[in-house]
Amino acid sequence: MSAWVLPDHIADVLPSEAQHIEELRRGLLDTARSYGYELVIPPLLEHLESLLTGTGEALDLQTYKLVDQISGRMMGLRADTTQQVARIDAHLLNRQGVTRLCYCGPVLHTWPDRPHATREPLQFGAEIYGHVGLHADVEAIELALDCLHTAGVRDTSVDLADVRIVRALLAGCSIGPKALPQIHAALAAKDASELAALTRNFPQVSRQGLQTLLQMYGDASILAEAEKAFQGIAGMDEALSNLKWIVTRLGKAKITFDLADLRGYAYYSGARFAIYAQGASDALVRGGRYDEVGAVFGRNRPAAGFSLDLKQVVEAVPARALRAAIRAPWGEDEAIRAAIVALRGQGETVVCVLPGHETEVDEFRCDRELVCSQGHWVVQAI
Repeated sequence: MSAWVLPDHIADVLPSEAQHIEELRRGLLDTARSYGYELVIPPLLEHLESLLTGTGEALDLQTYKLVDQISGRMMGLRADTTQQVARIDAHLLNRQGVTRLCYCGPVLHTWPDRPHATREPLQFGAEIYGHVGLHADVEAIELALDCLHTAGVRDTSVDLADVRIVRALLAGCSIGPKALPQIHAALAAKDASELAALTRNFPQVSRQGLQTLLQMYGDASILAEAEKAFQGIAGMDEALSNLKWIVTRLGKAKITFDLADLRGYAYYSGARFAIYAQGASDALVRGGRYDEVGAVFGRNRPAAGFSLDLKQVVEAVPARALRAAIRAPWGEDEAIRAAIVALRGQGETVVCVLPGHETEVDEFRCDRELVCSQGHWVVQAI
């Protein structure tokens, strides 16, 4: 095999797309900062138990594992950053009030999490800790929508659910550790026959309720249908009431519901959301409430937030126009060097053509050139 061939689902990012991603990264971090979120940079590598505690089998299977040559302990390359930020909130900051944190950095997956996806997403996320009320859930959704708007994503739709709905229907059922992910997958795929087979030994109320849940997707009328269908089931009223409250605070955002969808990591504990956009084959953002995420670190703080992959977002927005630039000849004359320095100081991009070469660039469009006219270096349109 050629040395330049990369592993499957791993790819270089070439100049124009890389610049687009970098500009999006800056824009999203600035958007989060405008809400009061502080930037943190967790390590790519840390002890495995810290990365995986409480996250469930899905994240365990997505995590690359290796042995630390110094301590001999098992370490992991992060597949998600939320656990790390929870650790920072719990131990390094240890604040008493509300803490808002954001991050942006690579994560590594052993398998792509959707068709044609990279195994090296560039994950951006924002987390709000310390507020038990639904105001934090709403803020997370509003910030996520603003981030997509900053990125140039239009025609977004917020899909809402609550993990407590499925948990309420499964309460009292004897479920093996391997069966639960299969039930979640059957619910997400709307596979009634598979769900029936997996739940054949469940109590009638649970079995029938889960089958009914497969039809619970659509507009806001779904919540009224769910209230009637699941009347009397413990914990259901609170989950549905919370979803209603969140919807009333999201203004003109387009809202849909899929009450059977539990896709995402196992640490979600309440309302969860996914944001879709026209032209994107999968959700661009996933998030929700995860009040138990910090428990293993000794601080069981309420928390809500979201994450997205900048590489996926770039694919969902139109390519940017090339940035205008000035072409200049290479020269050691003091006058031309001063002219170039002055132009760059004004924020212009000046590409010098080296002797004997034409400059090839993917990122810039040289629409002007620096020429000598009557003894002065001036910029002219090409």
